[in-house]
Amino acid sequence: MTLPSSPPAPHRPAVEGAFAPRKIIHVDMDAFYASVEQRDDPALRGRPVAVGGSRQRGVVAAASYEARRFGVRSAMSSMAALRRCPELVFVRPRFEAYKAISQQIRSIFADHTALIEPLSLDEAYLDVTAAAGSATGIAAAIRARILADTGLTASAGVSYNKFLAKLASDHRKPDGLTVIAPGRGEAFVEGLDIARFHGVGPVTAARMKDLGIATGADLRARSSEELDALFGKAGRYYYWAARGVDHRPVRPDRVRRSSGSEHTFAEDLTTETELIAGLAPAVAAVWRHCEASGTLGRTVTLKVKYADFRQITRSRTGAEPVASRDALDAIGRDLVRGVMPLRAGVRLIGLALSGFSAEAATDRQLALAL
Repeated sequence: MTLPSSPPAPHRPAVEGAFAPRKIIHVDMDAFYASVEQRDDPALRGRPVAVGGSRQRGVVAAASYEARRFGVRSAMSSMAALRRCPELVFVRPRFEAYKAISQQIRSIFADHTALIEPLSLDEAYLDVTAAAGSATGIAAAIRARILADTGLTASAGVSYNKFLAKLASDHRKPDGLTVIAPGRGEAFVEGLDIARFHGVGPVTAARMKDLGIATGADLRARSSEELDALFGKAGRYYYWAARGVDHRPVRPDRVRRSSGSEHTFAEDLTTETELIAGLAPAVAAVWRHCEASGTLGRTVTLKVKYADFRQITRSRTGAEPVASRDALDAIGRDLVRGVMPLRAGVRLIGLALSGFSAEAATDRQLALAL
């Protein structure tokens, strides 16, 4: 999630909500893929379920709440998931079914507003500023209609900007509705554990806590200059997030032109084997976007940041879009081999796919590497 890199314009107040506040809803389906499988197969209800591949190189695309209690999460390797939950049931993904249900849910949104920004098959932002009725009432009506029409539950967050609405939808999952009213955003954020901020990963959260930044209030106490010095470009994001500020509009029919994922490691990676293993979650995350959006890309870019913070990228563009997760993984591995031998230990590795073409995947059945 990206907040404005500059402060609000001079004619706008520093506190979001004091000037013409928007009414934003973030709707997030609860464990969507796994919930669909449990709905359609009564034998799976109440059991720990993972949608994805059970083979050695398989990846969890989604986990039911029963599985999450064991620590099973999306993008986790299947073998790691099984170690945490030996009773885990793996189910092959049915993306055509998920897409059909997603379209059904999208039509429910459209009954309330045309300002819909889908983020994936299972979540979206809605701007209901101009809609009749309260945003809270609309969110409640949407959740009730989703349950009645699909048999699935959704969580929703209501607030005056996208950042807070997203935080709110996560607050009481599953099957929750949380409202952050105008004027209360900063107070809501100040009590949050820093690890719950979007854009603060485990390594950054640990570093912040070492610096005495454990909550939103601690983060807000640091100056913009100090955060810039500590965290670079991300410092500005942290500064405004701590104040609950986000002026981004809801963008209907947003076209995403690339998808990327990166991970910072607690200990530097030093071997080819470690780099390839470290790249696996990024491959899984990027391919999940391809599956959810029905798009395929032609250009694969590897990002490597060394322990001294120097950074390099390596790219490969094919004549045709990358057609499978196995192909994406193979290209990523080749790009890793291309940066060997390493000039120093690696603290961050990432992968991005760009040059998207929706037409290339319109009629395909997308599936995980099983």
